[in-house]
Amino acid sequence: MHINPGVVDGAKIVLSYATGLASLGIAGRMAWDQIRAYGEPFSLAIRSVMTTALVFVFFEVLPHFPVGVSEVHLILGSTLLLMFGTGAAAIGLALGLLIQGVFFAPFDLPQYGMNITTLIVPLIGIHLLAKKIISPKTPYVELRYSQALALSTAYQAGIVGWVAFWAFYGHGFSAANVTSVLTFGSAYMTVILIEPLVDLAVLAAAKSLRGITGTSAFNARLHAAA
Repeated sequence: MHINPGVVDGAKIVLSYATGLASLGIAGRMAWDQIRAYGEPFSLAIRSVMTTALVFVFFEVLPHFPVGVSEVHLILGSTLLLMFGTGAAAIGLALGLLIQGVFFAPFDLPQYGMNITTLIVPLIGIHLLAKKIISPKTPYVELRYSQALALSTAYQAGIVGWVAFWAFYGHGFSAANVTSVLTFGSAYMTVILIEPLVDLAVLAAAKSLRGITGTSAFNARLHAAA
């Protein structure tokens, strides 16, 4: 989902700074809401460190390849949300992406605002979706496949939607650009075949390892009702 250099440039890139700052602001508010809800800032810090490390691995270690206007990555946004909470997931996405850019891909830094918007806004979307499709009485370790699929589909669709927005915003609706966006979208949506299975496997492991995953290093909703 890294936006290729040059897709949005010149004066147009100013919009990405605004959306990036707004996304980071919303992420900060979600983190603050978690602290207020559970009163455990140290827990949020631990979970944020863990998500940052995982996001870095997702971007830098797991297989990824360029397709069309961007790259296809296995980001596992819904997995991060379920295991560590929305606030920690958002912080991890922001810091993991920044660390990768600073130390391994400095050519991506001008696109940081676009990339962080593309990651965090869909995360907010599945945060809201989870409230609608998952009963407050249901611990996340009891999720059904259909629920995991809905969260994964919504997150990946959000990423594809934002990548398409930046591509069309930067270079319009030429035939070549439309083809490039469609090629990326088709390739990226294949992640939906993998992510729900990963979610369920990780949640099953969390359920069997409650002595570890029931601690403050993980999302309180894993084993308890809201």
